[in-house]
Amino acid sequence: MIARIWRGWASTMTADDYRHHYESEVAEHLQQVAGFCGARLLRRQDSEEVMFTSITFFSSMDDVHAFAGKDPEQAVVEETARRALTRWDERVTHHEVTADLQG
Repeated sequence: MIARIWRGWASTMTADDYRHHYESEVAEHLQQVAGFCGARLLRRQDSEEVMFTSITFFSSMDDVHAFAGKDPEQAVVEETARRALTRWDERVTHHEVTADLQG
């Protein structure tokens, strides 16, 4: 399994807008991608800014390509997200999941 990790930042005023976008539009899109295995959105409040870390899980890098296109390290940031975020990573990282512990 592959974990795709990306970060974006929002002001405290628009952070909930981004979370809503992730839970609705992003979730709907991801669920249509073959090999999609799940996603987590982490939130960290840092004074006047909120940092989000998105971790999406795919069965293989081929499935990541189906989602991200020919350059899998290029971040996929939709227009709705761009309006809610103040900045974001243009590149993502991919990691092989070597242990998956859930309680």
